[in-house]
Amino acid sequence: MSQSNVVRLESRSSIESPAQWQTLCSRHDLVANSGVVAWHDGAQVALFQLPDAQDKTLYAIDNRDPKSGANVIGRGIVGSLKGDLVIASPLYKQHFRLEDGSCLEYPEQSLRVWPVRLNGDVVEIGVQTP
Repeated sequence: MSQSNVVRLESRSSIESPAQWQTLCSRHDLVANSGVVAWHDGAQVALFQLPDAQDKTLYAIDNRDPKSGANVIGRGIVGSLKGDLVIASPLYKQHFRLEDGSCLEYPEQSLRVWPVRLNGDVVEIGVQTP
């Protein structure tokens, strides 16, 4: 993955019950109907903004493909299968539900997901506090 697609920003945080919210990037870093990748605590988080989705329009999911080990999920194709919004891994084409990270083809595979929100022009993810 080229570094130009990875957003590296200092994390600022504010506490809001029950999770702590940490800043990942700006709203202007997002690309509609596509993925961008941001760093969080040593991990790559793929962010997907889907402005035409009915309920939720922003998703945060692990960028690491569990089958190949490559950080490529942010480059996958967004679609809908069986009524679920999914991201297709660009390498092996397995589909992960954006809502919970479960894989439709291989139930033993899953991706971590984070609560995500827009706070003004800032994209934040919810993280657990120790």
